[in-house]
Amino acid sequence: MGSRLFAISFDAHHPENLARFWSGVMGLERAGDSSDGVDLLSGNDAGYRLRFRPSRTPKAAQNRLHFDLTSSSPENQRETVARALALGARHADVGQGPDASHVVLADPEGNEFCVIEPGNAFLAGCGFIGALACDGSRSVGHFWSEALGWPLVWDQDEETAIQSPNGGTKITWGGPPLMPDPGKDLHLDLAPDDDQQAEVERLLSLGAKRLDSGHGGDGAVLLADPDGNEFRVLG
Repeated sequence: MGSRLFAISFDAHHPENLARFWSGVMGLERAGDSSDGVDLLSGNDAGYRLRFRPSRTPKAAQNRLHFDLTSSSPENQRETVARALALGARHADVGQGPDASHVVLADPEGNEFCVIEPGNAFLAGCGFIGALACDGSRSVGHFWSEALGWPLVWDQDEETAIQSPNGGTKITWGGPPLMPDPGKDLHLDLAPDDDQQAEVERLLSLGAKRLDSGHGGDGAVLLADPDGNEFRVLG
């Protein structure tokens, strides 16, 4: 039993428009529409999609999850920032300070993301989507390592990171204290290797919680990880 990361899903007020933005920023191909929203192929060794699901939830605070996009050179970093701004992004202040070497932006619906400076050793070889950086505890990093079967590649000073055995995007957690629930955010969609219900029970045994609504639409089961972040186990 186990699960693979099928999609990183955005709560989107306008899924089509937001998918068009991220496709333009990262040069991603459309994977086709589903009853669940709009999908883009991530082009990443980790094998997941980007999914844009319709949601009316308002954004109330800084996202707990955001992308760190990598740069091959200073010129490449400037090009990525300029392309994102031209497509509708804006500069965002999350307390990074004027001397930060990375650039913090927000997409047209306010989802923050970072364009990382070249030469970042931690993200070397991870691809353009270097990391999905998450606000979260050490225990939730260990939970997701077990849930996905991705080994821990960092576990120090309350910070954790995991990466697929195939390489690609790292998922990182920065340790406590946790930020407040932002409402509108990014979420993980898991595809079980075998029986959905058996996989749900395995995830519950690892520390997940079943949410009161019980389902995430389209036959999916809605759970929360040990930090309370919603995720879906697809049918």
